[in-house]
Amino acid sequence: MKRFTIAAGAALLLSACSMGQDAESADAALDLPDVADGTLSKETMKRVTERLASDEFEGRAPGTPGEEKTVAYLIEEFEKAGLEPGNNGSWVQDVPLVEITGKDFAPLTISGGESGDMRLTYATDWVGVSYREDVETNLEDSELVFVGYGINAPEKGWNDYEGLDMTGKTAVILVNDPDFGTESLEGPFNGKAMTYYGRWTYKYEEAGRQGAAGAIIIHDTDPASYGWNVVESSWSGPQAYAARGDNPPPMTKLNGWVQKEKAGEIMAAAGQDLDKLMAAAREKDFKAVPLGLTASTNFRNDIRTFASKNVIGMLPGSERADEYVMHTAHWDHLGRCTPAPDGDDICNGAVDNATGTAALVALAEAHAKAGPAKRSLVFLAVTAEESGLLGADYYAANPVFPLNKTVGGINMDAFLMAGAAKDVTVVGPGKSQLDLFLDKALMNDDRVTTPNPNPEAGYYYRSDHFAFAKRGVPMLYLDGGEDLIEGGTEAGAAIAADYRENRYHGPKDEYDPNWDWSGVMSDLALFYRIGRMLADSTSWPNWNEGDEFKATRDEDCATEGAGCSV
Repeated sequence: MKRFTIAAGAALLLSACSMGQDAESADAALDLPDVADGTLSKETMKRVTERLASDEFEGRAPGTPGEEKTVAYLIEEFEKAGLEPGNNGSWVQDVPLVEITGKDFAPLTISGGESGDMRLTYATDWVGVSYREDVETNLEDSELVFVGYGINAPEKGWNDYEGLDMTGKTAVILVNDPDFGTESLEGPFNGKAMTYYGRWTYKYEEAGRQGAAGAIIIHDTDPASYGWNVVESSWSGPQAYAARGDNPPPMTKLNGWVQKEKAGEIMAAAGQDLDKLMAAAREKDFKAVPLGLTASTNFRNDIRTFASKNVIGMLPGSERADEYVMHTAHWDHLGRCTPAPDGDDICNGAVDNATGTAALVALAEAHAKAGPAKRSLVFLAVTAEESGLLGADYYAANPVFPLNKTVGGINMDAFLMAGAAKDVTVVGPGKSQLDLFLDKALMNDDRVTTPNPNPEAGYYYRSDHFAFAKRGVPMLYLDGGEDLIEGGTEAGAAIAADYRENRYHGPKDEYDPNWDWSGVMSDLALFYRIGRMLADSTSWPNWNEGDEFKATRDEDCATEGAGCSV
């Protein structure tokens, strides 16, 4: 799930000047070449977006006929744009996945309270899935334990599971992390800026490591940054996971979500007050609270294994062809999903992410027309982002092009059609020397940088660039802006809210022939310049001192044959 404030989801990082760095000395240390603007086609953007978002592609779910059509179409478009096959003569990289589809859900029954059993209705009150490849999931009389934010962070001296034996028990967990709600970026978990400890992926992983039988996150719209409708749509129907292999990591039987109102009722049945528990969980000395209640449910699972596809094209470099600049976007969406009131059950994913995928084609076309850059340009359309960045993570773990020879990259995830903006919104500012490339690329634009207004949502950890960043490769992530030329920030906020509430991860994210493409094309021009600068530069930008990913990059660059060791 990604960020929606106003316009395009697609790259990162604030200029060195606004970060308080010495811009002149940093600029002198990096080769920031001048580049010409590319010839970018709005017609290509419109044509590819409309086609990918059509009902013909059935919502582009991995492992469906919609995937087969999507992959075939992308190969056709990549070839037409002038790319070469990127995987040793092949256009694709197989990504082994397991699809688990839950069905026949029993209620989630909470027992042990003085008023008798509570029965929570699937989809309305709770949702749940299993990561295990079991035909039947059966959670029976599993003791509920409120574990606060469900974090075990030794480097921060924080352990919500301290002293607990979670074997067979179910963890009840708060979304986000303990600093949510603070106004500054100071605190054990970066203040209001969410860390990876705040993501649902981490919380389920940690519950599994603790031996829990179940993990249930309390949904709360503000700290989750999306409503229950998104949870219901995203967590029902087929769910794709990375194939686990012979020695899978420890996993719970059940991972799920519960409505906050129902969570309050559960706590009351346990003689607890949810608001007081939430306040206590923000403190470092918080101790987990056994609730004296049990949870039970069961459902069946249809299981199939299949190989989904990443699609890879490239433009070989003219001088340093074994050094690579990445451009990434995810082609997948949710397929058929919870129907709209009119019965429409295809989640077409026009904004998310037919637009970003179309941008790969348009940028490839423009770079091909400009002729070879000095470094190779790679265009990677990844699968299964909606299932947890699986395609990007598989590529980053099994790279076609070595990560220590990958200079950096740009990720494009969902372009909102809000029109042109006066600014560029920065997600995860101040992280790497790519700031300087962004700063240089903006010199000829009449726009300014704006810090991310919603750092508490943790958007930096919620798109495909994160799979590369956590392995040390600097990646860019920007949004198109907060301050629209027509209507200012008020209009921009209204457009973003309308999309998030009425179309995001739902059947009404559909192509509209009346969209205003002006802001998108301005953003594409910026991404073209950044990509071309990286490809023509001799520099290897690194993460800034103190960044969480710098040690990984430094270690990778110390290996034999690393391009980034230069």
